[in-house]
Amino acid sequence: MCVCVCVCTCVHLAESQAISLEDCCKDGQQRGAQREDCTSLPLISESNVCFMKHGFFFPHPKLNMFAQICCDCCLLGRLLQDQGLKCTSSLLVGHQCKMVSQACCSEKAPEDQNGSTSGNHSSNDMCARCSQHCLGNGTCGCLKGYKLKADGRNCEDINECLLGSHNCLPGERCINTVGHYRCLREMSCGTGYELTESNKCEDINECELGTHNCAPHLDCKNLQGSFRCVPREQCGEGYIQEALGNCIDINECMSLAMPCQPGQMCLNTAGSYECQKNNINCGRGYHLNEEGTRCVDVDECQGPDAPCSGHGCINLVGSFRCECRVGYLFNSITRTCEDNNECRHYPGRLCAHKCENTPGSYKCSCTAGFRLATDGRNCDDVNECDSNPCSQECANVYGSYQCYCRRGYQLSDTDGVNCEDIDECALPTGGHICAYRCHNTPGSFLCSCPSFGYSLAPNGRSCQDINECVTGTHSCSVAESCFNIQGGFRCLSFECPSNYRRAGEARSSVDRSDIIRCVKSCQPNDIGCILDPVHSVSHTVISMPTYREFNKPEEIVFLRTMLPAHLGQTMANPDIVFDILEGNTQNYFDIIKRYEDNMAVGVVRQVKPIVGPLNTVLKLAMNYVSSGVVSHRNIINVHVFVSEFWF
Repeated sequence: MCVCVCVCTCVHLAESQAISLEDCCKDGQQRGAQREDCTSLPLISESNVCFMKHGFFFPHPKLNMFAQICCDCCLLGRLLQDQGLKCTSSLLVGHQCKMVSQACCSEKAPEDQNGSTSGNHSSNDMCARCSQHCLGNGTCGCLKGYKLKADGRNCEDINECLLGSHNCLPGERCINTVGHYRCLREMSCGTGYELTESNKCEDINECELGTHNCAPHLDCKNLQGSFRCVPREQCGEGYIQEALGNCIDINECMSLAMPCQPGQMCLNTAGSYECQKNNINCGRGYHLNEEGTRCVDVDECQGPDAPCSGHGCINLVGSFRCECRVGYLFNSITRTCEDNNECRHYPGRLCAHKCENTPGSYKCSCTAGFRLATDGRNCDDVNECDSNPCSQECANVYGSYQCYCRRGYQLSDTDGVNCEDIDECALPTGGHICAYRCHNTPGSFLCSCPSFGYSLAPNGRSCQDINECVTGTHSCSVAESCFNIQGGFRCLSFECPSNYRRAGEARSSVDRSDIIRCVKSCQPNDIGCILDPVHSVSHTVISMPTYREFNKPEEIVFLRTMLPAHLGQTMANPDIVFDILEGNTQNYFDIIKRYEDNMAVGVVRQVKPIVGPLNTVLKLAMNYVSSGVVSHRNIINVHVFVSEFWF
């Protein structure tokens, strides 16, 4: 068993402190010898000595570091003692922790005071079975917070919270831990407070901890649950201090009700104000008389400034008025003649299209596509098509024109004048214009079909299959039957197996609906032939396209029987079972049974998409089953030819 304990480096404190690091460690060693929980040791003093770790100070009551470390080292020694190991065993710990561990290991344990010794080899053998410690005479015991299990060897945790043996106060919640329990306050302390070891809320001094956000020129003042930033500099008289601590001048002339005596004027200054005697000020349009005792009217029309700028001027008491020329209006605020903007004052009544103001008048103009009429106000339409602006066709519209193109062309998005060829083959629907290939031509397009086996239909778009068997363009021999497939033909030869004869005559060509049937014909003494359950072997041919959009199963072959549907099978009325024996290598097909007109029908379906060309022969079986035994069967060979094209 490998045990690692971390030991902190001690630092020397001033001799004036009452508690030393040795006292902290001694307290932790005593509590470890009593097997207490080292993670929650009470403080032995208000001193900060026990809070030191690796040369740093941790001002938090939960970090009783040195006592906890010495407690852990002592528990390590007790563990060596319980397991009968040597107290001087080599441990990967520091010197101080090793000394504490050996001291606690060498001490006589409380359970050893009855006379038993750790050196007794027989006792060690009996105690080796105990999971925590031995009480002597082969009896096992448990640490505080544990109880002995029924096997008398192992220990299990005591749930003080469940048994009610805890001492948590009202408002606290008991939380069970291994070998102990904790009391947790139900409600949080809130912002600005922290929970102490005694489970009480105490104020956090943000100013001492440095967790405040006061600016450098502000001092931090701690409050209960918060703090305040106080300005460091105090402002003098006549100034007020803002939130950031800056001093701002007080405008006494605005803040005081009557800072000066009647007849005096208030002037604000930095940090103060002044009162000055009022002077006689005449209003606009007046000036002081020669004696300087009263205000008299000013005749603005006689002045050198010519306030009306060439318009008529009429003097008024304290003011004047301009007689403006036609096309101008008098502004009573600026006392000048301003141009009358007829276009703004009479919108839509002066000009048919656009009105442009001029000094003292206005003029009309027209928008693009129109010309000004002889009355100077209305606008006449211009026929732009007379100048042939379009590359193909032009239609004059009111105020403009519209270019359009002939069939197979489209108007250019760039200039709206020229016509560009439409590439019908590149349109989103181009794949459906032609059945096979599309070739664009100026203003139109052409469709084409595969070079062999197809010809272009009269509509110029579809491709139709050439039936070589009908036209006689096949190369089949006399002994072979020609079967037309989509895009070609196949020369087929159907030979009946031994003991079978062909029903019907041989044909030079085979259609899809034709069935070549061979029936069993046995010799009188051929027992093997007679017992063979296969009564007939048939051949049929089917040609299919490659389905581009395969969404559901396609029914391709129907096997019809002459037996009516029945509820139960007997020797007279056997059940019919359809099966695919060979050829369905990729599971492209399946076969199902259903009833039509009270007759059993076997339906061969294509259940997966097939990309041609593909040739396969499906060997189907129509089994007649009575009492679970196949009495006889018919074999149907379906020759399937899948074209590489979809038409």
